[in-house]
Amino acid sequence: MSEANQVLFALLGGTALLLYGVRLVGEGLQRAAGTRLRHVLSTLTGDRFRALLVGAGVTAVLQSSSATTVMLVGFASAGLLTLRQTIGVILGADIGTTVTVQLLAFNLLGFAPLVVFLGWLVFAAFGGTAKYIGQAILGFGFLFLGMKLIADGTVPLKQSALFGDLFAALLGQPLLLLLLAAVFSALVRSSAATIGIALSLATSGLLNLDGAMPIIFGANIGTAATALIAAVGANAEARRVAAAHAIFKVVGVLIFLPLSVYFADLVRQTTDDPARQIANAHSLFNLLVALLFLPFTRFAADLFTRLIPDTGRHELGAMYLNPNVLDTPAVALGQAVREVLRMGDAVLQSLREAITVFERDDDQLMREVIRRDDLIDRLEEDIKQYVVKLGEKALTEEQSQRESALLFTVVNLEEIGDVIEKELMELAEKKIRGHYRFSAQGWQEIVDLHAKVVENLELALSAVATQDHTIAEKVVRHKSNINLLERRLRQTHVQRLHEGLRETIDTSSIHLDVLAALKRANSLVAGIAYAVLGQHDAE
Repeated sequence: MSEANQVLFALLGGTALLLYGVRLVGEGLQRAAGTRLRHVLSTLTGDRFRALLVGAGVTAVLQSSSATTVMLVGFASAGLLTLRQTIGVILGADIGTTVTVQLLAFNLLGFAPLVVFLGWLVFAAFGGTAKYIGQAILGFGFLFLGMKLIADGTVPLKQSALFGDLFAALLGQPLLLLLLAAVFSALVRSSAATIGIALSLATSGLLNLDGAMPIIFGANIGTAATALIAAVGANAEARRVAAAHAIFKVVGVLIFLPLSVYFADLVRQTTDDPARQIANAHSLFNLLVALLFLPFTRFAADLFTRLIPDTGRHELGAMYLNPNVLDTPAVALGQAVREVLRMGDAVLQSLREAITVFERDDDQLMREVIRRDDLIDRLEEDIKQYVVKLGEKALTEEQSQRESALLFTVVNLEEIGDVIEKELMELAEKKIRGHYRFSAQGWQEIVDLHAKVVENLELALSAVATQDHTIAEKVVRHKSNINLLERRLRQTHVQRLHEGLRETIDTSSIHLDVLAALKRANSLVAGIAYAVLGQHDAE
């Protein structure tokens, strides 16, 4: 193999190993800790300093500011976080992502095969969280292996006058180099991979800190592309989060680029090692940008709110399902849950209004309830398609169970909607057209049973939102109680028939059918609770 081919093989093979390593590290750590970190992010308050620390800590664990920011876009899209809550996390995420580069700057290239073997051993020998940690270690091994391949394979280029002239010409065009680094980082969705290549070139003596500065700036801009893509088609708040991340990066670069010579002099005082200088420059840049913008988080939130106003999207169809985050299951599940709860709210509203239709003989409200079933049907279809696509991804056991439970939940919610539209509203129309009146006792019995079914649906939706098995078990217990109540109310109705009450006789078929419809609706509510408990086939 010629020397040129060896160099090309080293560059291409090393870059491929770097990208694969980044992917393994990100997936492994997200699977090992993603659910817990998602909970931490979703409970943030408006404290900007706490948000900064949380963002740095979460990203240091996930080893990806893109993953953290995509989570934030998902939470904002689902209405779980506001822009003001997320800005501090965004700035912290940019600090946390520098941990990867700092680790790569350690002179561990000679230990790369050992790290690969250790990661494979843990991945193959253990299950659960340990398995995913092993995957992350294996990823770091491939990162170091790729860097070693690039560093060793490009050493001959130092002796090439032609390469020296070409490389010098490229380094003499910092804006072009910045653009190339930004595009490459956007394509591979990782600033760590881009800077990892720069570290390799520095290790082989081909790149110094001055030449690496545009690469560092470009990598930081490019990594914002992932969040921008994730926000496409999302609501205004999610687009504001993605835009804030990108603008902070771009403005930070615009501030530091004219001062890069002085900034490089400052970094050189931290160490004499070129690779470590590049890593330190990356860390210091993100730290200073975070400290620069942190005092202005409220102003920035107001500014982005004005720049990206709400569009008043039509409510017929899903609002929170973003297909661009399906590769991040923790976020996609959060969005799916939010949409399921939105569907549940629509069903709950129709169930509550059903009793008002009977009480007031409200023909207009009856039509509104019937029309709302179109939204419920559309949401069921949208959510099912989204969750099925999510199920095709690599999910943890817990995520897979949640995905299955959501499918059963949306099916049951849609059937409850059908009970309301096709049974209760038809009975209401029959009552209205016939000018019938329930007896005072009979009407109160319907009201009491309806109230218990409404309460049970509220509890079931709470169980879906919180995954609280105690609440789900309470819903299941209520199913038996409501079934007993329905049977008792049927008996009291028959007793009134024997007494010859005219109102009871006139409304008998409607009355009994209303009781049966409410009982059926409650059985479907209990099915939602069974899904939360993981007993999808329970009756």
